[in-house]
Amino acid sequence: MPNKSINILAIESSCDETSAAVIQDGKVLSNRIATQLVHERFGGVVPELASRVHMQNIVPVVDAAIKDAGIDKHDFTAIAFTQSPGLIGSLLVGACFAKAYAQALDIPLIAVHHMQAHVLAHFIETKPEFPFLCLTVSGGHTQIVLCRDYLDMEVMGETIDDAAGEAFDKVAKMLGLPYPGGPIVDKRAQKGNPLAFKFPMSEMKDYEFSFSGIKTSVLYFLQAQKKLNPSFIEQHMDDICASLQHTIINMLMAKLKKAAKTLNIKHIGIAGGVSANSGLRKALLEAGEQHGWKVYIPKFEYCTDNAAMIGITGYYKYLKGQFADLSVSPSARATWQ
Repeated sequence: MPNKSINILAIESSCDETSAAVIQDGKVLSNRIATQLVHERFGGVVPELASRVHMQNIVPVVDAAIKDAGIDKHDFTAIAFTQSPGLIGSLLVGACFAKAYAQALDIPLIAVHHMQAHVLAHFIETKPEFPFLCLTVSGGHTQIVLCRDYLDMEVMGETIDDAAGEAFDKVAKMLGLPYPGGPIVDKRAQKGNPLAFKFPMSEMKDYEFSFSGIKTSVLYFLQAQKKLNPSFIEQHMDDICASLQHTIINMLMAKLKKAAKTLNIKHIGIAGGVSANSGLRKALLEAGEQHGWKVYIPKFEYCTDNAAMIGITGYYKYLKGQFADLSVSPSARATWQ
């Protein structure tokens, strides 16, 4: 009897995580992630090194994901992969693997937009009601997305320069914290006073964001304070982190609240790597109680880059027959799909 389940092998390789997942009828059977530690010594992701490590990791990671799922590779219905955006070398590794696998098994190929996948990560374990508003916050992107349906999304506003995650990481570097600095800032912020220092909030039109200003502001602030007290950072680390996090979260939440009110939407979520931030999660929950929102927050493992979110997006695209042919090329900065 032929297999009637929709089994999708998903590949994510947009930055420095090599991930593979198996999705069966919209349910996650496995989700393997290999994090690259080689970049820690450089204080940031080195694209060439990322590509090389992806090449080392992709076969064992895919093999482990298939074994975890307990299905045979010949039972796959389609292969989904991250087509854009991301580091082009990293994307190429995942794309080439996915193309070869799909061709070898003679099954469809599904190209997935990474940011669309972050939004749909909410549907791995929950079912937000449409219309649904999502704040996607990561190291490379900050967007407010209106979701009318699984594959019907519109970016209402985004950052005009740096992303919130980048601001966290760059300031962490100024503070002498190891990479990746964002999670460390979050940890230190929980012990500090968020009102200890005041940093300016950028005022942008509509639903746009800007985080370049806060990086510059913190840089000048630290330079001035270190002239007066060379040990200032070490003595006030927790308060600096708390004040930085407080300011960035207020900027994010102000735009999200504005969008929710203007569009009259009560179903609100956050996604992307920075959605793992404890302060942002708390702020969203508090806003939900204040404004009567139904709030959605993915599990930590589905916030950062992972193949399960690529797979769930691939599943909905499969249902709509949205396939790609073998001529599809990865793109570092593709427009929203």
